[in-house]
Amino acid sequence: MQEKITRVLEVSASGRTAGSASRKLTQDLIAALEDRHSNVRTVQRDLAKGMPFVDAAWIDANFTAEESRTDEHREALALSDALVAELKDADILVIGTPVYNFSIPAALKAWIDMIARARLTFRYTENGPEGLLEGKKAYLVVATGGVPVGSAVDFATPYLKHALGFIGITDVEVIAADKLNSQADESMDAARARIADVVHLTPQAA
Repeated sequence: MQEKITRVLEVSASGRTAGSASRKLTQDLIAALEDRHSNVRTVQRDLAKGMPFVDAAWIDANFTAEESRTDEHREALALSDALVAELKDADILVIGTPVYNFSIPAALKAWIDMIARARLTFRYTENGPEGLLEGKKAYLVVATGGVPVGSAVDFATPYLKHALGFIGITDVEVIAADKLNSQADESMDAARARIADVVHLTPQAA
């Protein structure tokens, strides 16, 4: 019998590629998932490399029926289609993000705009919108310099949970490394302990 593959999509939103707390913790989380699951395949989507914003051409293409789309329409939607395909293919979604000015980085918002697609990741029904990506697990690795995660001024975490729920991903775990400016070591240690807990691993002795 062929061994089941656990497919992980890793979305990294930090503008820093070196010295990023969210990237370090995301790698710790991926390693824990690899320890937990026997066969893990990870697809990496690094938003620091660039993510386009929705523009007039994209909107026109998206609101054109698929059978009526031109080559120009398909070109405008090509990246969005690829991002949706990555997300659909994943069993587990891992988003690593800092908090910039109380919310998420612009690149992560642009990614959400690219994957929130009517008829592909959600649909409208007589009872309101319905997410189409049910059955997936998501981990949010959220790093902040001073904003307490879950506080009244944290607009990043609730937004991400709502956006994921909108497309049907409601099983979401939050791993927070907050207030890094004042308590970096304690916060990183707590985040790593949280990773061990949510992935059902016992923390190893140093």
